[in-house]
Parts: sequence; structure tokens; C-alpha cells
Amino acid sequence: MQGTTILITGGLGFIGSNFVDYLIETKRDQGLLILDKKTYAADLKALDRWKQNTQVCFVEGDICDEILLEKLFQKNNIQGIIHFAAESHVDNSISGPKDFIETNIIGTFQLLEASRKSWLDNNQKLKPAFKSARFHHISTDEVYGALGLKGAFTEKTPYAPNSPYSASKAASDHLVRSYFHTYGLPVVTTNCSNNFGPYQHHEKLIPTIIRKAIHEEGIPIYGTGENIRDWLFVKDHCKAIQTVFERGVLGEVYAVGGDNEKTNLELCDAVIKILDQIEPRSNGESYSKLITHVTDRLGHDYRYAIDATKIKKDLKWLPQTPFEEGLKITVKHYLTKRK
Repeated sequence: MQGTTILITGGLGFIGSNFVDYLIETKRDQGLLILDKKTYAADLKALDRWKQNTQVCFVEGDICDEILLEKLFQKNNIQGIIHFAAESHVDNSISGPKDFIETNIIGTFQLLEASRKSWLDNNQKLKPAFKSARFHHISTDEVYGALGLKGAFTEKTPYAPNSPYSASKAASDHLVRSYFHTYGLPVVTTNCSNNFGPYQHHEKLIPTIIRKAIHEEGIPIYGTGENIRDWLFVKDHCKAIQTVFERGVLGEVYAVGGDNEKTNLELCDAVIKILDQIEPRSNGESYSKLITHVTDRLGHDYRYAIDATKIKKDLKWLPQTPFEEGLKITVKHYLTKRK
């Protein structure tokens, strides 16, 4: 690719593909090198959206592949990395944790090593050609464990991961931090709350609610449905990522949340309310009749909440999309996608 390039790992994933769309809209002169393994969770249709765009170059590959990464750094003027690539479904981490250890920990290590070897000289100083380079690691609030009814996670909350997924992400966070303090690698990290919006994989909660409802199947809700999450519209998250990537202080961590705490039942009811309005059931009943409580997830964290004061105060970022508006956009997307 010509000019400077940003390497985006996991660019076919939910947040990654939305972020590529965002950069195409806002950074038309930026070269985008997308690296993705094309796992089951990849949105291959994203490639159709980008195929006519000369900004975008796609490479199919694994972030654990040391030789591939070395070649990509040699052939491209990579000045930044946005690292989305991760195994992220908690249920899958419980039934098969190996992939999470390999991708989330070993893969992050290989990226850090490739960046260090390319950007730093033998004295662990940034080479002149890479004086503005930076590595942005995308993480999750799940690394902090669970909350009770009160309080919120901040950048200073002690780590206490409760699932193989969150443990693997916590390990990757620590690796990123260590490369800043040991080698001076220019890194920033963001830990976000639950995202929602278009292009999310069908296994996640909101797409599952919509899919089950329109197919007249039971809508599965774990346990009592009282577990609480903070929901962040993906486009607002994309703006936060770019803000931190451009203006975040090197070595710092920024917590990103949507200020939308909902129990799983409240979230389900909100989705159903929209479905009842725009695609009512043929029998006239509410989709709420389809809600089915299922056996709770192992180690299911009770509540997550983000205190995003730091990014709001220091970088002047705020979530812009009202929850109801973002949810309506999301529901309409999946109904259209079905057709």
C-alpha cells in the first residue's frame, strides 16, 4: 500500500467492521490494511462494502502467525495498529478455552513483538520514521470482574476476571502495559462496555432476541434475567476509539461506556417493544410471550458498569446516540438483513 498505513486486526468482526466503515467515512486519505482470520464470527459481506474502495487492502491471516506479521510490517508503512482481533463469546470460552488463550494472549504477544521490532531501534527508542506510531489495544470491562448493585468500573479498578474469555483479555491487557513500561512501545488501551448495533454476530444477545422472536421461537434469557450490563452503541464506540488513538496519552487506559445500564430482561423488553411496533406477530400477541428462562451461564457476572469520566473529561468524548434510537437502528438492520 502507498503512504502511511493503519493495520486493523479483526476488521471483519462486529466492532472492527463498523470501525473500518467509520474510517472510510472520516479519514479518506488513510490507508487501511485489514487482517482477519475469517473465523465463524467474521462478517464476510463487509468485504463487499469495501471492494471498490482503494483505501482498503484485505489480508486473510492469523495474528498468531509470526512470519506473516513480519512480512506485513516489511511491505507496508504501518504507522498504527488498532487491535480488535479476539475470541469474544463467553459461552464458547467456557466450552472451549484453548482458542481464547491462543488468539487473545499469544496473538497479542505476536503483534506487540512485530511492532517492537519494526518501530524501535536497538536502544528501544522509536525510529525517526515511526515517531508518531502507536498501538491501540481494544479490551473489555469484563476484565474487572463483577459489581454489586452500586459502583462502577474505572481505569483503576483491580482486575478480577471470572471467565476464560475475560482472563485471556486481562492477560493481553497486561502484556500491552508491559511493553510500554519495559520497551517504551507507544500503546493505549480502551476497555469498553457491551456494544450493540448493526453487523453483530447472530450468537450475541440482541441479535438472538430478534432472530428467535421473528421465527416464533423461545427467546432464551439466562436465569432470572436480572444480570445488568451497560450498553454502548457501536458507532459511539468507534468515535471513542479514534479519539483515543489520535489524542490519548501513551501508556494510559480509557474506560468507555454508554451510560445505559439495563437488566437482560429490560433489554429484551426494549427490543420486543420495537418489534411489536414495526413487525407485529400475526396472532396479535406480544413477542414477550416467547421469553423463556434457561439455565444460568456458569460464572455469570451479575453487573457491569463503566465510569467513563476520564475519557469524557480529558478527551472530550461523549456518547451521542440515545439508547432507544440506537436500538431501533439495530432492530431495523436485522430485519432488513433477514430479507
